[in-house]
Amino acid sequence: MMIFRLVFGLLLVSGLLCFAMYIGTGQVLWRRRGVVVVKWTLLAAFGFFAVLILERLVLML
Repeated sequence: MMIFRLVFGLLLVSGLLCFAMYIGTGQVLWRRRGVVVVKWTLLAAFGFFAVLILERLVLML
C-alpha cells in the first residue's frame, strides 16, 4: 500500500515539475513530458483503487 502511495506522489511531483519547466522555458518538450507523466499518474491511481476494491470484495465473500 505504501509503495502505491509513494509512486503516486512521485508521479504527481514530477508532473508538476515538468509543467513548471514548460512555463519557465516555453519549450513544448516539457509540456509533452508533463502530459505523459500525468497519464501514468492516472494509470497508477486506477491501479491503486482497483487493489482497494478487490481487497474489499475478498472480505465480503
